[in-house]
Amino acid sequence: MDDISIRQVGRAGRITLTRPKALNALSYDMCLAVDAALKQWAKDDSVDLVVMDASGDKAFCAGGDIAELYQTGTSGDFAYGQTFWRDEYRMNARIFEYPKPVVSFLQGFVMGGGVGLGCHGSHRVVCDSTRIAMPEVSIGLIPDVGGTLMLAMASGRLGEYLGLTGARMRAADAIYAGFADLFITQDQWPDLIAELETSGQIDALSEASSPAGESRLQAQQPDIDRLFAGGSYGDILAALRADTSSFAQDTLTALTVNAPLSLACTVELLHQLRAAPLSIRAALELEYRFTHRAMQQGDFLEGIRALIIDKDKSPKWQYDDHDVPAQAVQALLQPLGAETLRFEEDN
Repeated sequence: MDDISIRQVGRAGRITLTRPKALNALSYDMCLAVDAALKQWAKDDSVDLVVMDASGDKAFCAGGDIAELYQTGTSGDFAYGQTFWRDEYRMNARIFEYPKPVVSFLQGFVMGGGVGLGCHGSHRVVCDSTRIAMPEVSIGLIPDVGGTLMLAMASGRLGEYLGLTGARMRAADAIYAGFADLFITQDQWPDLIAELETSGQIDALSEASSPAGESRLQAQQPDIDRLFAGGSYGDILAALRADTSSFAQDTLTALTVNAPLSLACTVELLHQLRAAPLSIRAALELEYRFTHRAMQQGDFLEGIRALIIDKDKSPKWQYDDHDVPAQAVQALLQPLGAETLRFEEDN
């Protein structure tokens, strides 16, 4: 496959995304290839660790390849998207639960599906160019691929802030929020990867790391915690509207261009996750409730049309006054019954 290179080099299983012109967007076939390789290497004693990287300087992976999702969805075929998300989520869980170290080198844009691929491993390396974000609400989805787990685990109310605004995190922010582990300048990466391949040991990573600098998010934490403490999206919106600070008003502007139904569902997902034992499987199962219904009941197809296809940037959202009924949220997040995301076949 031209879009991805999967091989074993020395003691390392190697995964390299190789479609830089598409910002290494993750296709369904790429998801399946990664999952198959991880299954094989988990049982292979000649593989000590897995190393993921990507070609090009602009992006590790800027998200999932949504062109085919849009084409199938607008033709009335919802099964393709449901299958894509199901198998991608199983791959995300496999990375999170992997029995061997998974080292990812994350340059440039790391968004959406790229977070699911690169930010669930054991050692996540960032650099000066790294920009990590979960901007799915801008296209009528919710932070998925296990992103809700990371957002729910972030300090204070950072999860609500990042999930509702899609704010981009630089290296220091990503480490502070729990999306990354180590800052290592990108010029060191080739030699580090070669050493990982030869030795199969991760010791060199900590030795090469250095401080990432000050986190903007850490400085904003008190304001974020105060403004995003509400029990619902409506509560958060009211707090932002009532606050005259520049931070609140800038945040309100960034937030309210996104899909209201997605915003309300994101808040509810984070609150449900925090109320139960946190786990990757619980997060993915909840996320799948939304994405399974996203084309029929959500704003996904309209979001893609407005931002990606027609590029008029004028989506016609449901509940465009941002007054989202609780029943609408419940309808998207209720259990799926026989269609519930299951992981048993992956054991």
